[in-house]
Amino acid sequence: MSMSGDRRKEIVRHLSEDDLDRLLTESTDEKLTERLIFIKRLYKGATLEDAADDVGRSSATGTRWARRWNKGGLGLLMPNFGGGRPPKLGTAQRERLLDLLREGQPWKKQEIQHLINEEFDVEFHPAHLTTFLEKLGLSYAIPRTKRPSRPENAEEILDERVSDAFDEGSGEPHNKRDGDDEEGWVVDEEIRTDGGTVLGFLDTSHPQPWDNSQRLYTVDDPHITRPLVKLDEPAVGFYALSGESVLQFPTTQEKERICECLEGIREQNPLARILLVLDNFSSHVCEYTRKRAHQLGIDLVFLPVGSPDLNPIEQVWKSLKWEASPLIVESAAEYRALLTELFEKLTDQLSFAASWIDNHLGNYLQKLR
Repeated sequence: MSMSGDRRKEIVRHLSEDDLDRLLTESTDEKLTERLIFIKRLYKGATLEDAADDVGRSSATGTRWARRWNKGGLGLLMPNFGGGRPPKLGTAQRERLLDLLREGQPWKKQEIQHLINEEFDVEFHPAHLTTFLEKLGLSYAIPRTKRPSRPENAEEILDERVSDAFDEGSGEPHNKRDGDDEEGWVVDEEIRTDGGTVLGFLDTSHPQPWDNSQRLYTVDDPHITRPLVKLDEPAVGFYALSGESVLQFPTTQEKERICECLEGIREQNPLARILLVLDNFSSHVCEYTRKRAHQLGIDLVFLPVGSPDLNPIEQVWKSLKWEASPLIVESAAEYRALLTELFEKLTDQLSFAASWIDNHLGNYLQKLR
């Protein structure tokens, strides 16, 4: 029991002061010594806070030590340090600990130490705690932002959106949504869309001359000395299954620049309706971009959230970075020219989109010009 006001603790005298002094004299264990000093200070009438402070411990630790001592003397005060081995929690206790950790994650190491002390009355040495947590299967990493949840029926959602895009029966502009401004949804007069349909995939990447994705043989130290060239602009690619693929380097990914890229795609594909598959990046889905795409005769097909794997251009980027990684360039302009050449070569192949065509284009292949 604590006395009111000064937090003095009624301490059970399992040992006499003489016995405490004898144990202190004989002790070669630092942990035993500090606990005996703590108990002796309580014998002398010190508060829990002062007694704990004298041995460099918190008042919470002091409270726990006093409770153990009162309940079982030295045997309970020093239960977990025999032979220097870490204390062990039983199977049921480990399951309980995992449940607690799962409920409150993420945790700092000190917070887990405190939780184990409070919940199980067990104290780990910091070095042993790290090993214990590894064996428990905990991850120790910087928490990363998680992708938005991918819907379980992402493939079906995309099927429906592709079907909707090919259906030209609706009088309402394909890109228009409820709540959009009513003005401006008119295709530009000079745009012709009667020459069939071009289907393609849009995405942005940031390839750099030092991207090092290809293993190479070397006799000595495996490194390449390169000029420190940096490509500041993003690369915006349009991978066309029919029609012309296009690679562009806008200064930013803002909606105005993305719309300029759409104009470039239209310029290279002048006589057809364009269906353009793309992700839900903010400058893609905003009304400004959707309206400008409609004016250009481009219908946007948005991928389900969190589904970049359903965009075949991802595989084009992967191959492009792999092929470009060993190239040595003198300037950003030279690198852009090399990327453009590689992109044109890679996008001549339909193999990157073979499974996408099988899964989502079965009934519409005849509509592609």
